[in-house]
Amino acid sequence: MELIIILAFDLGASSGRALIGKVNLDAKTLDVEEVYRFPNGPIRIGRHLYWDIPRLWNEVKEGIRLAYKKYGNKIASIGVDTWGVDFALLDNNGELVGLPYCYRDSRRKEAYEELLRVIPPERIYMRTGIQFMPINSLYQLYAMVKDRSSLLHAARTFLMMPDLFNYWLTDVTSCEYTDASTTQFLDAYTKKWAFDLLEEINFPTNIFPEVIEAGTRLGPISSELAEELSISRTIDVIAPATHDTASAIVATPIDEDSAYISCGTWSLVGVELDRPLINRKAMEYNFTNEGGALNTIRFLKNVQGMWFIEQIRASLIRRGMNYSYQELTEMAAKASGFKSFIDPDDPRFLAPLDMIDEIMKYLEESKQEKPSGIGELIRIVLESLAMKYRYVIERIEDLTGKRIRKINIVGGGSRNWLHNQLTADFSDRIVVAGPEEATSIGNILIQLVGLGYIKSLKDAREYVRNSLQIKIFQSNHTVKHDDAYTRFLDLLDRSTSKSK
Repeated sequence: MELIIILAFDLGASSGRALIGKVNLDAKTLDVEEVYRFPNGPIRIGRHLYWDIPRLWNEVKEGIRLAYKKYGNKIASIGVDTWGVDFALLDNNGELVGLPYCYRDSRRKEAYEELLRVIPPERIYMRTGIQFMPINSLYQLYAMVKDRSSLLHAARTFLMMPDLFNYWLTDVTSCEYTDASTTQFLDAYTKKWAFDLLEEINFPTNIFPEVIEAGTRLGPISSELAEELSISRTIDVIAPATHDTASAIVATPIDEDSAYISCGTWSLVGVELDRPLINRKAMEYNFTNEGGALNTIRFLKNVQGMWFIEQIRASLIRRGMNYSYQELTEMAAKASGFKSFIDPDDPRFLAPLDMIDEIMKYLEESKQEKPSGIGELIRIVLESLAMKYRYVIERIEDLTGKRIRKINIVGGGSRNWLHNQLTADFSDRIVVAGPEEATSIGNILIQLVGLGYIKSLKDAREYVRNSLQIKIFQSNHTVKHDDAYTRFLDLLDRSTSKSK
């Protein structure tokens, strides 16, 4: 039996983890072991939100130490994935220039609105195929240009967040395709930087490294890091699908009639295509064509996800009520449904000071009944998410001509049984939940591609089907769900009219 040991780091917007993948090449199975887990989240300094990257790097090094202590030179490779859109800048000495901004920082909204007056939206979309969201990297760059940022003047190298960790691991600078595609300035067809868009906003174009494919071997761990951690340089560093959703989709057992929801802080709702789908209707629906592993496109839409539950729980803790996620789910299961709804993607929910207060204000302004307790509050959020998923999937069907009969939910949100059941009920589709650690598993599988053991997505997903249990949720759809959905659509229409 040939066993390969792989170390995967999955750095999410709310937590990070280091997992060991034990891969049986003969049986085409894998087993995943968590060796380290740590919290993450933006830090507020003054009016802005940043990522504490030095601390995260220390956590990555600790994860390597712990994994090496247990498995030593048996570890064949290391790969890192992170959230998308955010980036770091290096100076001419290769040193970090300032703390990277968090995508929830408010400075992007003004830049977003102004840039779309400078460059016609249609030109941006038809070139990049990326949905318009203020969080996209393009608007952060424009904010730096507008502010005449001293960071920009010092910058000599641009790296997306996972590329920064790869640089610190190997001293190699490059930008991996799946994460680079989230910037909204990568050409969807050529997979090269759209320098003409950057030149139009007066952003320097000489700081961007080569774009590489998922599965690229970057080299061994740097000699300095190996010495610091007292580990061997025989371990390869491989760029997996470095955007966490791209890695998650690799580990999603998708069928032809499937949509997926990669559900964590965000819910990414989409389908897998073999080429970009870019046209006027896709632009009007604001769908994105993000890069996938092994020559695929993630045709999807971002929906705010478990961010709501995370922030509600944090608000409750500040009020002296410390409930576990499981307790909140059980309270919601016992609460009355079909009461009131929110639009999960209303900009007010992107980075509120207090999520509970913001939801209450939204319900009051939209003239809806407020929840009578915590259970009803959580239920309102979960039902609203389920209906927003249905809304997105119906538009996917319209754009692709596919009939979606099944929804694969992966990631942390797949652990929430009520979330999964409500998604099945409101969409009237079968929900397949799992694997929970899809992102880390996909990271491991693409490292195996880089090592030459896996040749295709079909082969990669065979490991998933052979190894991991999934749960099936059948729909309990009734006329009440359709009536609620009609009310939800009216709410979205009113929100759209108000924004105009």
